[in-house]
Amino acid sequence: MREGGKRLGAILDELIDMAKPGVSLLEIEKKAKQEIAKAGGTPSFMTVGDYKWATCLCVNDEVVHGIPTNRKLLDGDILTIDVGMIYGGLHTDTAFTKYISNAPEIPDEIKNFLETGKKTLAEAILQARAGNRIGDISKTIQHTIEDAGYHIVKTLVGHGVGKSLHEEPQIPGYVKTQIANSPFIVKGQTIAIEIIYGLGTGSIIYANDDGWTISTRDGSLSAVFEHTVLIGDKEPEILTIRSKYR
Repeated sequence: MREGGKRLGAILDELIDMAKPGVSLLEIEKKAKQEIAKAGGTPSFMTVGDYKWATCLCVNDEVVHGIPTNRKLLDGDILTIDVGMIYGGLHTDTAFTKYISNAPEIPDEIKNFLETGKKTLAEAILQARAGNRIGDISKTIQHTIEDAGYHIVKTLVGHGVGKSLHEEPQIPGYVKTQIANSPFIVKGQTIAIEIIYGLGTGSIIYANDDGWTISTRDGSLSAVFEHTVLIGDKEPEILTIRSKYR
């Protein structure tokens, strides 16, 4: 998983780089499949039901499971790229949201929104230590997002990952029960910590009939930041670390 995660992080760096105005979602999907094959892996997401794509690509109000289409990115869009890879028989999973523009400056509202997601992921990862509980991660996510004035998408969660793409335990972005009742985090565990949040209420709907794409009910912007993390002796280890987009 270390090697697979390292390769997947590099792949996501490349996909984020190519996501610019005028580029279609299918072009990003094609690149993802090419790079996963070149890395010696296979797409994780294609092991889920009848999903046929290597990526989930979500634009603006789309939250998760966005299907790649001919839609071309526009200046001012935000795009979430979520990608997973099987390498050596084991899965890793990672995601990043980018503001799409040829201009160097990002509007303050969007910059603050996205920086909060990055900050929250970093702080949540610090809670991923043996002896802590899953609820410690959830509490950190909820407080950091809500203190910034944003809202958790409560019906979607992070998860264990390894032999399968989705494993126990679920990792909610909010405290569902008393922290003392949530599962212990144990050494050697591998988990995908996901920050799934929105500018609006956090309520979601299936916005179309493709059976996959989930969007915000109020049409507000949404973002996702995710890393696969290994629970070590002391410090958590990010397996899907990226060299460029951190």
